[in-house]
Amino acid sequence: MTPDKQKYSADSIQVLKGLEPVRKRPGMYIGTTDVRGLHHLVWEVLDNAIDEAMSGYAEKIMVIINEDGSVTVADNGRGIPVDKHKDTGLSALETVLTTLHAGGKFGGDASGYKVSGGLHGVGVSVVVALSTRLVAEVRRDGKVYRQEYKNAKAVSGVKVVGDTKSTGTAITFWPDPKVFETIVFDTPTIINRLRQQAYLTKAVTISFEDRRPKLYEGKVANSGMYKYRFHFEGGIRSYVKHINTNKDPVSDIIYIEKDAAEGKVEIAMQYTQSYTETEITFANNIHTPEGGMHLTGFRSALTRTLNAYARNKGFLKEKDENMSNEDVREGLTIVISVKVRDPQFEGQTKSKLGNPEIRGAVETFVNEKLAEYLEENPSEAKLIISKGMLATRARLASRVARETVLRKGALEGMTLPGKLADCTSRNPEESEIYIVEGDSAGGSAKQGRDRHTQAILPLRGKILNVEQARLDKMLANNEIKALIIAMGTGIGETFDITKLRYHRIVIMTDADVDGAHIRTLLLTFFYRYFKPLIEAGHIYIAQPPLYKMAKGKDVHYAYSDETKEEILKGWGIKGELPEETGEEGPEEITEEDTDEKLTKKSKGKEAKKPVSGIRVSIQRYKGLGEMNPEQLWETTMDPEQRTMLKVSVQDAEMADAIFDTLMGSEVLPRRKFIQTHAKKVKNLDI
Repeated sequence: MTPDKQKYSADSIQVLKGLEPVRKRPGMYIGTTDVRGLHHLVWEVLDNAIDEAMSGYAEKIMVIINEDGSVTVADNGRGIPVDKHKDTGLSALETVLTTLHAGGKFGGDASGYKVSGGLHGVGVSVVVALSTRLVAEVRRDGKVYRQEYKNAKAVSGVKVVGDTKSTGTAITFWPDPKVFETIVFDTPTIINRLRQQAYLTKAVTISFEDRRPKLYEGKVANSGMYKYRFHFEGGIRSYVKHINTNKDPVSDIIYIEKDAAEGKVEIAMQYTQSYTETEITFANNIHTPEGGMHLTGFRSALTRTLNAYARNKGFLKEKDENMSNEDVREGLTIVISVKVRDPQFEGQTKSKLGNPEIRGAVETFVNEKLAEYLEENPSEAKLIISKGMLATRARLASRVARETVLRKGALEGMTLPGKLADCTSRNPEESEIYIVEGDSAGGSAKQGRDRHTQAILPLRGKILNVEQARLDKMLANNEIKALIIAMGTGIGETFDITKLRYHRIVIMTDADVDGAHIRTLLLTFFYRYFKPLIEAGHIYIAQPPLYKMAKGKDVHYAYSDETKEEILKGWGIKGELPEETGEEGPEEITEEDTDEKLTKKSKGKEAKKPVSGIRVSIQRYKGLGEMNPEQLWETTMDPEQRTMLKVSVQDAEMADAIFDTLMGSEVLPRRKFIQTHAKKVKNLDI
């Protein structure tokens, strides 16, 4: 027996008590410690306030980002009980805040919650565990009670600090900078969540205020710009209307609501002329981005009901193929909200609902109510069926096109397009593909790359805008066809992420208007047809430098104007810099040792040079093709030195709306977006 094995005994087993497991493994409780995990703390406290509202005890909720960066969530509900808990010997407040799986959501008695989102009972206690400080203030029984926590431990017992005629709970917390990558809360992220919750809970008014004194796009946060109040009488019908603001509707909003033994089901849906669907699902007001049984039940009922109606009315003939699930969902915006007594979520982050009984309830309910709607609204029913049948024809055409693409690809060098300069490695985990704008940049990238792990696929011109095209038209586009074949996953019905040939797909375009447009087109393509690649963290954006700066043999690359100024200051150059043309090659700035005034000399032109001057050269890169292979490698492609942005989707609804606004067929929303944000754009090249 080895010495190490002899030491292994009962003393080697570590028992984590109280909130120690949360501190030890925060990712198990909040999913991640990046900015998403930071905001998850807000959602956990907010869920408790929403539970009070769903149960009819609260109608007002307030969320405040305080001046010091802490967050306060307050409601006018009943207030967390403060009397002594029989099992813990502590106050009920301290029990809830410091004990995992403690709360009023498990017993199911009349005094607790019939439905709730904070099912696991670890929400607020996790916030306590991951904050340097937390203050709880409770108003109930005519008194104001207060208790403070530091580093997951109560500083003192519950104290009475005043009298009151109101009721409710206010939680203020300071996230621990040792746990999170950032402790700076993002205002738009919180606003979107609060708006969403107000749509889902018709009776509640949710207010928000950002009191931080920092400047936001030139305006002080507490000037009133960041004060919001949400209240929607239409509930999720208003939600669907909001999502489809810039879309051309095919039908009115169809609303279905019913209370069943399995739970309450609420559905709002509307068809638009769009080619993509938007599905947003909730269980007890908790967003379930991975869907679950409620979504499965809806999809099954939708397909069955529309096909049955189309057959009965003669739209589909005996020889015609049934519309598929994807066909009947084309252009559909659907919001599903279910409230169940005992929700079964997958994981603490609650991304998927697992209750099998709710699937049957939703399916039966939608079959019945949607069939009634179609019979009562024959003109809209005809438009919906016609859209689905058109999608079926496009799907069958795209299947032929896809098979042609893959079959043709198989005959052209192991399924790979000729323009692809592939890497020699066959291990996807170490392989990456650069999607490069133009043959010139593609040539530099091919020469400068690491041939073992880096593949290069140059694109000629701008790819098709897939926001306004179906799959069959996409597959007729040579650039898109080459990209699909190179990735190896297939597309649509045949998509298989396990066949991805490169685990890093890098978009590398010029730092100008055309490059930004091409990047947006590619992001639209990935978001609409390869969203799992974004969710799995496989899509990146390369960050080539804007400037090459040299002072003698001292050479630096600047990736922003701010970095350029910092480098110049580091060289001792002060004062206002001259404008750069970028048209005549590298610019040279001469610094006089005496008073440090700057003069400018463009390449190829005469300029007086001070006897004791120091020459500084600044070259503005307008395109990747201006870099030689060595420069492109050391600035943008070398894994040891490069900077890349990973593409993620934190808010699918916001992303969907932005892509629809920027890339959709409606011109007016795009014009309004440009007019609104034009003044915020810096260094626009026209």
